[in-house]
Amino acid sequence: RQPDDHLLYSWLLHLLDGIPLSSFGYSLLTFLLIFSQASLLNRVFTAHKMMPRPNYLPAMSYLLISSLFREWDQFSAALLVNSLLIWVYYRMLLLYNASRPGSAIFNIGLLIGLVTLLYQPAVVFILLMLFALFIMQPFHIRDWLIGLLGVTAPYYFLGIFLYLGGHGDWRQVIPLIRFSLPGMPQSVFTTIGIALLVIPFMVGGFYVQNNLNKMLIQVRKNWSLLLIFLIISMLIILVNGGNAYAKWILCLVPLAGFHAAAYFYPNRQLFPRLLHWVLFAFAIYINYWS
Repeated sequence: RQPDDHLLYSWLLHLLDGIPLSSFGYSLLTFLLIFSQASLLNRVFTAHKMMPRPNYLPAMSYLLISSLFREWDQFSAALLVNSLLIWVYYRMLLLYNASRPGSAIFNIGLLIGLVTLLYQPAVVFILLMLFALFIMQPFHIRDWLIGLLGVTAPYYFLGIFLYLGGHGDWRQVIPLIRFSLPGMPQSVFTTIGIALLVIPFMVGGFYVQNNLNKMLIQVRKNWSLLLIFLIISMLIILVNGGNAYAKWILCLVPLAGFHAAAYFYPNRQLFPRLLHWVLFAFAIYINYWS
């Protein structure tokens, strides 16, 4: 449980408390979520030809970097949100070839509205929808309004539900966020974990940039949207400050894509192999021996 959890996640926990699940049950549920997210992300990369050849590097990268912080191995609202964000990203990539995108845009907005009802800081992903419309489609103010209407649709129905149930306090519904700088890392292992996220991202970004001229226009747009996805997800770090590293897991999806590029593109395999085993060894240590 986190202070930033919203109504849908609180209701979900209340439902799970009634089962109830043991610690092993939550651990198993968390593993299944992470594994399904990795598989879904890999399928998105393969379907949209984000790399020249199909491979399992996005899934491997996702599983590997999801183990760099112990907070990322816990059942949380942010972890659930990642499943919806992968779906949102997939739907956004389909906008490039959509001739009548109105319904697709509404569905994207609807998913983002559900995301914000699970986790309050995720409201910043409304910006991702707007950037996606700007990149993937010609500008039409109607499409932007349809997307915003989709975002507000879950709040409309939730408001009706609260009103009919006699709970008319809208302060329970509207996301409460504030922006502040996060605290400094309190452990050297946290600093190492951040470095192991950033360095492969920079390497992968370098190789993607060098190979852009070999990619189709749609694939270039897909990588551009993934980079914007990362920039917007990093805003989560500034929401409500503090050292709650559980919220940083929302950066995982775009980071896994660039990490996969760092493994795929180098001609010499020494660096990818060394990078993989360093990350693997650190993940084992931080989760079992630290």
